[in-house]
Formats: sequence, structure tokens, C-alpha cells
Amino acid sequence: MTISGLGPHGERAAPPERVTLLPDDRAAAKTAGWRVGVALHTLESDWAKQLLAGMVGIFGDCGAAVIDVVDCGFSPERQVAELDRLIALHPDAIISLPVANEQVAAAHARVSAAGIKLILLDNAPTGLLPGKHYTALVSADNFGLGKIAAAGLSPHLPHGAEVGVLGFAADFFATNEREIAFIKWLQANRTDIRVHVARFGRIDEAAELGERLVSEHPNLAGLFIVWDTPALAVSARLAARGRALPLATVDLGEAAAIDIAKNGSVRCIAAQQPYQQGIAAAQTVILSLLTRPVPAWIALPGISVTRGNVVESFQTIWRQPAPKEVLRALGLSS
Repeated sequence: MTISGLGPHGERAAPPERVTLLPDDRAAAKTAGWRVGVALHTLESDWAKQLLAGMVGIFGDCGAAVIDVVDCGFSPERQVAELDRLIALHPDAIISLPVANEQVAAAHARVSAAGIKLILLDNAPTGLLPGKHYTALVSADNFGLGKIAAAGLSPHLPHGAEVGVLGFAADFFATNEREIAFIKWLQANRTDIRVHVARFGRIDEAAELGERLVSEHPNLAGLFIVWDTPALAVSARLAARGRALPLATVDLGEAAAIDIAKNGSVRCIAAQQPYQQGIAAAQTVILSLLTRPVPAWIALPGISVTRGNVVESFQTIWRQPAPKEVLRALGLSS
């Protein structure tokens, strides 16, 4: 699987294999007793839980203590305050998923200025450079995810269709890339389709905004929503109004997997690999603390998930069996 996007500063992607730990690396880390803090955008999503599981397992194997895991609640103000609190604890490294760009840039710069290794997930705040303000960025190929979503939704859109795109209003590299790539793929491959774009500022606004978009454009034949939690909220609202539409989204959460297996509104999922991303991020931390060189941008490819491959995709991404509801919907379990 190839990486089709570039990093926030135009970097070519390095595969996660570039930060593989050798037995000697793990042994050296165990003698160091490092301490690590984690600041995530949310701890509520399946994606975040899988990411954290991947990170914590590696840190446990390497004798590194995770001293705090912060839920920033998508709030730039909260993230700034929590990063300053983490800095005061003097960990050896901090892993952060910046929830915005300009608003959180100075706080992230203070991490590295304090002599703490900073590894970013998915987003690089405005003005921050690898090797100077942060060590590395570990992310999915978000541009590739947008292309996967467009290609997966396309067969469900009739000729001359209108499609709605619900993006994220924050200046956020990951979701911006998905939206851009989705539209570009349609422009290159489905010139007959007309696109209407709206953006929500908070997850709890998504359902209302999706309903409004459908009301304003009654000929919509499908939707792309930039991740699964707001996508399912929109789907439920539209279904309750008798206006269900086929949709594509990003992230194979449990509820999304069940919906696609049951032939619900979700027809295609461009799935990230959060567990593997968490492993790559933790291994990047360990290597950087061992003063080994690491790539500026490490990216993982997306996986195209449909009803036909949802079981094996769930096993690949979650590292556990698919939910019973999925198996029953597919006639694989009683």
C-alpha cells in the first residue's frame, strides 16, 4: 500500500518499519526508566482507545512509565493548559495530538524548549518545524484516506449526482487533507458530480448541520463526513427523518463496523490503523530518547473497508474478533 499524501512541510513519508525497535533498544530503554506524558484530542473515540493501547503496550515493554494521559476535549485552551501542566512534571517525552494550529503552537514549542522530546500525532501546529520544535510527526496518510472514501462512495452515486461533504471547521491538517483529497478524486474521476461543502465546529453540531445541508440541497445522493463519530450522528438524525443517504467516512469504529455490516447508511470506510500508529509513535519516542535519528514524518496507509471485507479489516485494525453484531449481520454467526 502506497502513501499518496505529503507531510505538513512537504515531507515524503517514511514507513513505520523505519522506527522498529531492536532487542538491544528495548534493553537499553528498560535501564533508563523514562517517563512519558500523552495529550490527546479526545479519549472517547474507538480510534483514541486503540491508539493509546498501541502506545502503552510498547512503553510497558520498554520500561517507560506513562505518567499522565490527558483528554483535551477538542479544546485549544484546555490543551494549552494541560501541556503547561505536563511540562511542569518534567517527563522525558510528550506525545501530543494538536487540536488546532496557531492557538496551540506556542504551548507545543514550550515542550521542546524545556528539553522534553515532543512527538506529534496527525497535525503540526503553525510555525513548528521538525528537528527544531518537535522530533517527528506520526500520522495516517490522510490524503489517501480521502481518496479511498471517494472511490468507495462513487459506485453508490448515480450519474449527475450531488454529494455533500461535512468537514471539520478547525484548521486541522488531518481532516483538511481528507476533505481536499475526496473532492480532488471526484474532480478527476467523476466530473459529473456536484459537491456541496459544510463544516462543523463541534461534534455535537454535526447532526444538525448534516440535516440542514440535506434540507438546503434536497437532491443530495450521498455524503462524506470526515470521521466516524459525527458521521454516525448525522446518519441517525437523517434516518429518523426518513432521509437516509449512503455515506463514506473515516475510521472503523465498532458502531461504524456494525452499520456497514447491516447494510446501513455507511457504504465505505477509509480506515486508519490507530493501534499500529500508537506502536509507531511509542517506538519513535524510544528511539529519539536513545538519540537515534528518526524520520520527520512517519505515515501509515489507509484500508478500504466495505461490507465484503469488514470482518478481516476489523481484525487487522483492532487486533481482536469482529463484534457479534457484525458476524450475525453477515450470516457468519448465530
